[in-house]
Amino acid sequence: MSKYIRLFTCRWLNLCLALSLVTPAIAAEAPDARLQHALAQLADKAQPGVLGITVVDLDTRARIRINADRAYPMMSVFKAPVAAAVLAQVDAGRIRLSQEVTITRAQVVDATAVPSIGAHFSGEQMHFTAERLLAAAVSESDNTAVDALIRLLGGPQVVTDFLRKHGIEGMRVDLGEGDISHIFDDTANGQTIPTNETDEAALVRRRRGYRAYLNDPRDRTTPDAAAELLEKLWTGRLLSADSSKRLLDLMYGQTKPVRLRAGLPVGVRFADKCGTSYSLDGETAAYNDIGIITWPNGHTVIVAAFLTGSKADKNTRDALFAEIGKDVSGMSGPP
Repeated sequence: MSKYIRLFTCRWLNLCLALSLVTPAIAAEAPDARLQHALAQLADKAQPGVLGITVVDLDTRARIRINADRAYPMMSVFKAPVAAAVLAQVDAGRIRLSQEVTITRAQVVDATAVPSIGAHFSGEQMHFTAERLLAAAVSESDNTAVDALIRLLGGPQVVTDFLRKHGIEGMRVDLGEGDISHIFDDTANGQTIPTNETDEAALVRRRRGYRAYLNDPRDRTTPDAAAELLEKLWTGRLLSADSSKRLLDLMYGQTKPVRLRAGLPVGVRFADKCGTSYSLDGETAAYNDIGIITWPNGHTVIVAAFLTGSKADKNTRDALFAEIGKDVSGMSGPP
């Protein structure tokens, strides 16, 4: 064998050895790259709406981010941090779960995912324990209940202060559900709805309110901040062990609406909180779901998905979120 053939053979063997060392690393990264690509395609499909997603695998520390550097309207997603702030006060001994809170008829706010406190209100005032209000706000997404909790705390700024104390910078709570309703109704600055308002005038007013809500920076979060909230809750860096379990159980208890959950495999646990705005002229300001997926072997993945300005109908939006759940569980799940 000539020296040239020996030199070529040696170099070939060295190249093969190098490739054998590199290939496992590439293969290990491939699932994350596939998930990034799949979620980016869903974001493209969601246009002209904007879909923002953060996925964090708590085992591998892999992080997928799509349009995650902007703030999205939370709607009822904000009920999770409000509940966390209340439970922090419980941990500190300032609020008791058995503490009674009075709600007057004037404080009832319309809309809830599951008919709850607001829907079954009777008389001029009713009394509820803080524990009942937490269950209604998180598991049943009751608007009257969460506003009562905000009043119990002393205002929404207490929630934002709680988030900042725990290093969560990209999420802010400024308003209750009643305040948000006033923005949508275009009555946030003391305006009243005329008793003789025509349908045409009402539509013009609602359009003003709808645009005002989309342009309002309050009650917003980045997907990263929402994921960080869930990670700190899951890892016990937000609340005591008892309060962490209580909030997670309330989130496990939210089974309506069904969004990311629709794409998850049988056998996983999912603790989540959804958020939804109403739609006007075929556009939906907010359609969200954040949650913690846990497999039977303990593998845990966090996903925060926010859709704003969507022109899609409800079935299409639901299918989009189910696909996100399917992609995340399929590519980030255990082997």
